[in-house]
Amino acid sequence: MDIFNLWYTYLIAYLFLTVIRTQSFKVLTKTSKSDSAIVILLQFFAGIMTLIWLPFFEIQFPTDLRVYLFLGLAIIFFAIVNRLNIIVIKDLEASTFSILKQTHNVFMIIAGLLLFREPFVVTRIMGALLIIFSNFLIFYKRGESKVNKHVWLGIIAMLFLTVAVSIDIGISGEFNLPFYIAITFVGPAILTFIIERPKASDIYAEFKNSNKLLIIATTLSWSMVALALLRAYVLGDITVVAPLAALNVILNVLAGYIFLKEKTNLLKKVIASILILFGVILIQM
Repeated sequence: MDIFNLWYTYLIAYLFLTVIRTQSFKVLTKTSKSDSAIVILLQFFAGIMTLIWLPFFEIQFPTDLRVYLFLGLAIIFFAIVNRLNIIVIKDLEASTFSILKQTHNVFMIIAGLLLFREPFVVTRIMGALLIIFSNFLIFYKRGESKVNKHVWLGIIAMLFLTVAVSIDIGISGEFNLPFYIAITFVGPAILTFIIERPKASDIYAEFKNSNKLLIIATTLSWSMVALALLRAYVLGDITVVAPLAALNVILNVLAGYIFLKEKTNLLKKVIASILILFGVILIQM
């Protein structure tokens, strides 16, 4: 039996890598001195590491110049997403951040209805409502009329991520996949550098002062997550893979509790994670 041709091999890898990425990313950003410098550093290294997988996929590039225009738009949106996410995860616990990120599924349903003319399916709407309710359960605090601004920034980031992924769906198949993913890491890093203009010494200082093992863990896992999930979808059934992939939320809650001592609202987080799992199952029905 060739384990590298089994969908659950890649699903397990995806779950493992997603937890590593979220937990290590939280620790690195918590101790960083410059948000722009650390996000540039991590994106650049993640892009370089993705190129390792380039020979394992068909070498191809589009000839239509419009595809490169859309690639440029995707790079802009990914740059915004990654820059906002580093602000959000600094304020929120890693487990809470992983729950908030599931709002991306809600935006993808809306994008499917509006952009891809997908049919209106009641179970998908029910699944989206469960995901929304799970986030309400976590972030609503009795007696407070305002939601934490970092929650709003996180939601905005997921909205921009939906736009970027929608572009991905349309053009990524025109490229060698690892090359495309690498560009969507390195491109935003360069764009952030041009716009925010951090000193090269600041970027080097982040590398010098940060835990090198955490940098490797974050960038390597970040670079492999997309490839692992895509391979699981190719080899397996999407209605099985997608709900199981949502287990990363529960695993991040447990990992946050064990490794980062995130004990606040633990029961709520577990309940929210289970609701998200059921919501993803409904979406895939």
